[in-house]
Amino acid sequence: MAHPSWPWQSEALAIAQHKTNVWIDLSGWSPKYLSPELLTAVRGPLRDRTLFGTDFPFLTVEKWLRDWETLEMPEDLTRQILHDNAVRLLGL
Repeated sequence: MAHPSWPWQSEALAIAQHKTNVWIDLSGWSPKYLSPELLTAVRGPLRDRTLFGTDFPFLTVEKWLRDWETLEMPEDLTRQILHDNAVRLLGL
């Protein structure tokens, strides 16, 4: 699910937490606009099924990363979302 599933974010999070084959990507929104509900899921039950995404060229990678840093996420979670989860999902 993408763009973090707006305007059906609560439903998307419920589905992703219930169905292990559903992943969330964070494209389309600056991290500073992510809802508390989404951030709680990303830090917890969906940490292994959340993927990095921007919406280039409208949201550059640099801008997304700067805004992500303001959330003060743990380094291991950032590494998962930016890299490790995609590697696992895509079998790289």
